[in-house]
Amino acid sequence: MSDQHRGIRTDVQELLATLRAYVMQETVRPLQGLGRYIIFGVLGSICFSIGAVFLTLAAVRSLQELTTVFEGTWSFVPYLAGIATALCIFSLVLLTIKRDGRRR
Repeated sequence: MSDQHRGIRTDVQELLATLRAYVMQETVRPLQGLGRYIIFGVLGSICFSIGAVFLTLAAVRSLQELTTVFEGTWSFVPYLAGIATALCIFSLVLLTIKRDGRRR
């Protein structure tokens, strides 16, 4: 009999508590996990980009320092090699992304 006489205020409070718990369970907690996933993805892409820049600079500097062929009018060739290295890295990244997309 007490269940029938609780009143509408108690029913509304229970409804709001249940709704609040449901929203937390279905939206907030998954978004927190997604936030961690995005943070690690952004940090990984930043580290990879820095590594790619250093690899490109290493290709340019090694051609400039280790060879004497690229002096004078041929001094632009190491920069072309650096651009080619960057394009190779970029194409490998794109191939990896496309290959991962096909698996799913």
